[in-house]
Amino acid sequence: MRLHIFTIGKAKLPFARAGIEEYAKRLRAWGGVEITELKAGARAQESAALLARSDGLFRVALDERGDQITSRELAAKLTAWEHLRAKGVAFLIGGADGHGDELRDAADWQWSLGKLTLQHELALVVLLEQLYRARSINAGAPYHRG
Repeated sequence: MRLHIFTIGKAKLPFARAGIEEYAKRLRAWGGVEITELKAGARAQESAALLARSDGLFRVALDERGDQITSRELAAKLTAWEHLRAKGVAFLIGGADGHGDELRDAADWQWSLGKLTLQHELALVVLLEQLYRARSINAGAPYHRG
């Protein structure tokens, strides 16, 4: 199952770029991840672009209103989606104004990385780390201990 991340805006902060590159490289061992940066604009335009690019994929909207789960629960979700033979999973990161109702309604699942509001570049790094951790858990690799 292919993992896709669609994010609004380009990562410009050097520390974020380094984290994105590191975890994207690590994920190659488990099928990799495709990261697509989309143009920032009005929230409605951003939502339309995210929905268009993720058409046909299982959509996960990263949103503060979403479910908060553990790393092991994320690993279990990845396994379940693979068993459902999902074509791919699209993780959607909104712009500065977040996601609109239309996108949240179209999402198959809403996931919150925590109660804090994260800048989109930092949210991308956290998402990639958690995907790597979940893949490590599922593979029985020693990265996740506990």
